Amino acid sequence: MDTSPSALLRVLLPKVPFVAKTALWHTLWLSSTSSKWDLRTEITVNIIRSLLESPEPTPISKTQRWSLKDPGIKGRMWISKVTLPNPEEDDIRSVLLEAVESLKRPDSVHTSPAVVPIEAEWTGYRANVRHDRPRLDLSEAQHYQKLMSEVTSPVTIIYFHGGAHYMMDPSSHRIPVSRLAHLTNGRCLSVRYRLSPQNPFPCALLDAFQTYLSLLYPPPGSFHGPVAAENIVLAGDSAGGNLAFAFVQLILEINRSSNLKSLAFHSESIELPLPVPAGVSSSSPWADISRSMPSILTNAQYDYLPPPRAGDPLSHFPHDEIWPPDPPRGDLYCDLSMLDHPLVSPLAAKDWTKSCPMFFSCGEEMLVDECKAVASLAANQGVTVVWEQYEAMPHCFVLLLEHLEAGQKGFKNWAAFCTKVAASIHNNEEAKAETKGTWFAAKTCKETAVDVRSLSDYSREEVAEKMSSAIQARIQGKEGEAKILPKL
Repeated sequence: MDTSPSALLRVLLPKVPFVAKTALWHTLWLSSTSSKWDLRTEITVNIIRSLLESPEPTPISKTQRWSLKDPGIKGRMWISKVTLPNPEEDDIRSVLLEAVESLKRPDSVHTSPAVVPIEAEWTGYRANVRHDRPRLDLSEAQHYQKLMSEVTSPVTIIYFHGGAHYMMDPSSHRIPVSRLAHLTNGRCLSVRYRLSPQNPFPCALLDAFQTYLSLLYPPPGSFHGPVAAENIVLAGDSAGGNLAFAFVQLILEINRSSNLKSLAFHSESIELPLPVPAGVSSSSPWADISRSMPSILTNAQYDYLPPPRAGDPLSHFPHDEIWPPDPPRGDLYCDLSMLDHPLVSPLAAKDWTKSCPMFFSCGEEMLVDECKAVASLAANQGVTVVWEQYEAMPHCFVLLLEHLEAGQKGFKNWAAFCTKVAASIHNNEEAKAETKGTWFAAKTCKETAVDVRSLSDYSREEVAEKMSSAIQARIQGKEGEAKILPKL
């Protein structure tokens, strides 16, 4: 993503009058959020919101290209670019498709993706250098060696970036991912999974599966050695969180329903059941692609994501070289018939039994109802769930609002969870993590305990009904094609 001064100036210069008006309203306490936000947060959220509500929708291909511009590598991070080769065997594809089929309705349709090489970036923290220090002129293998020389814990994070499943890549998330590596004293593997609409579900999920197995059983020529599942934590923001939780559900479904005793992977025989990772964690995970839960509308004042509006031309993308696809479908990520599939929308999952521990960091945002429902269901099924919600905070605030105590605390607690679940054995700790829910008040971050098991106001039946109604609205053309994203 292009974050150069000239690019930012082109975006922000026309917003100067808007910024002045926002600052005035905040100072005079005329804004509905003046009592909850500081001025910088007010301006940041309102600028993002204004970009998302641009009067003309942007073609998907243009937005995607802009988001994929590499800002370069500098400062306090080690980056080692790798390509994980695809196995000659077809077992992982077959077992994934078997799981997709076992969970779908008879009338649902999906693609059958190929297994392909996956690009990724090993990411670590580079200490004692300036923020503008250039990257060293070394081979990727040497960069990995440098990275590992500063790793002091066994924590290995597989990171899935956000971007509504069609934007961004590891290069756009290097700063927060290197920060996770720093706070955990570990390393992160940031995955360049396939993006929609060119590569719809379950392409990204297959890439996540292949990445996980590549850590457990390194392909020939890998820089890394075998990584134990008990040291691997899945992490992601927004759509990356969707992918992380969907992948856990995939492992659970394979272990529940597959008749296979083993999988062939780069000439290795992997016995089933598959090991679950040490934990799964996310900042503002997008758990419901159908956008069916009430907070999508009721929490709009604290968020920058525009709520869906019936008949709004902004909710439909202009035609270009990648949209609509052939054959056409109603959503960027999948066919509309798959929106309530548990591997598409984790909100639809009925069984989280035997899942690894979960961590949720959410604001008072539009996606929070779906996250509450997933967390509450999992906790009631015996899964360890750490839930954190921050009053009046928007979507992915820990990545956007680092100047706030809430942003700093939320990110540090995220890293602490990763360390807790993946390094406890290494540190001889008796307990990994315990189910705990916390509400953090605006500005002060005063903590109030909440019961994770009773977070959601909706039963499983009510959730299923809401998802079904939302899907019907999409089929009838009453709602748009995906999250609305900015004109850039």
